[in-house]
Amino acid sequence: MKLLIINPNSDKQMTQAISTSATQFSDGDFEVDCLFTPGAPLFIDTYHDTAMALPGMVELLKKHEADYDAFIVACHCDPNLDLMKELTNKPMVGIGEASMKMATMLGHRFSVISTDSRSVPNKEALIRSYHLQDLLASVKFPVAALENRSDEEKYLLTAQAAIEQDMAEVIVLGCAGMTGLDKRLEKKLGVPVLDGVVCALIIATGLVKYQVSISKIRRYR
Repeated sequence: MKLLIINPNSDKQMTQAISTSATQFSDGDFEVDCLFTPGAPLFIDTYHDTAMALPGMVELLKKHEADYDAFIVACHCDPNLDLMKELTNKPMVGIGEASMKMATMLGHRFSVISTDSRSVPNKEALIRSYHLQDLLASVKFPVAALENRSDEEKYLLTAQAAIEQDMAEVIVLGCAGMTGLDKRLEKKLGVPVLDGVVCALIIATGLVKYQVSISKIRRYR
């Protein structure tokens, strides 16, 4: 089995971090590659960024579709995911959809830990599009008082607030750049912490093994 992870941005360092986590999780059970998107911004933060990433994402899919059994879009806002699902008959999984839907199976409510306040309404809109709003405890981001802490400590303290203040029972890491933090945070928090990259790999490999993919009877052509 071969999987391709498409990083919708052009950040090579983030692409390598995603690749490292994916390879560690695969543990030799399947092959996984990760490519950054040519011509895309360094970070997907706005709807304009999503539009800028589209041509390169489509180019990667068309170039590599025959070589892989399934594909993953590795940005938690699932940019251009619907189009990518429509363009292939093979499984196409977004890390946002995978991690948040998996979270609903592991606890009463989940919280998404985001990078900044700007992304909160976008996350909430995405959650509504997946009909998960009734299972959402909160979308939280590190407050200004944490600005001098390390990134890992910021996310840890933000997640603790989600658990204690918002009654979250599962934490979802809301950025592909947080990959690799899940188990370290989980050990300290005492609740499931989900890395979207890993969640997408679990679902994508399962779909390949089960030999099922996205229905093309109505919504997707």
